[in-house]
Amino acid sequence: MTTRAGEVPETSVQRVGRVVLGAAMIFAGVGHLSFARQEFQAQVPSWLPLPADITVLASGVVEIALGVAMIFMTHRRAVVGVLLAVFFVAIFPGNVAQWLQHRDAFGLSSDRARFLRLFFQPVLIAWALWATSGWRLLRPGRAGTRLRH
Repeated sequence: MTTRAGEVPETSVQRVGRVVLGAAMIFAGVGHLSFARQEFQAQVPSWLPLPADITVLASGVVEIALGVAMIFMTHRRAVVGVLLAVFFVAIFPGNVAQWLQHRDAFGLSSDRARFLRLFFQPVLIAWALWATSGWRLLRPGRAGTRLRH
């Protein structure tokens, strides 16, 4: 396996994880723009200054872009993984709002189910960082260095 200077080799398991997560992001993004648009609106916190529909559409476009980047931007996969992890952190308040405001969506029709969903977000964050080796960019001493992954 050939890699660029300073790049961490990607295992076949990581590659599969990266592509599966990228495909899932594209699918979710398309859902934001079409068949699951109303469901995603249930996750938009009421305190956001933008209309729920605009928020859902914008996040759908971002999800598609991140999904495509996860699959095809292999030369920058670590940076893409960090960006996806940051995105997962940024949308977490939507999951919390869905739970606190008792909003049904995606089969989460009880407070217990909505609460348990909150624990899946760290899994997505870890998945994005692991599948891309993005976690290496977050190590102490990496701040201010050139991102080469």
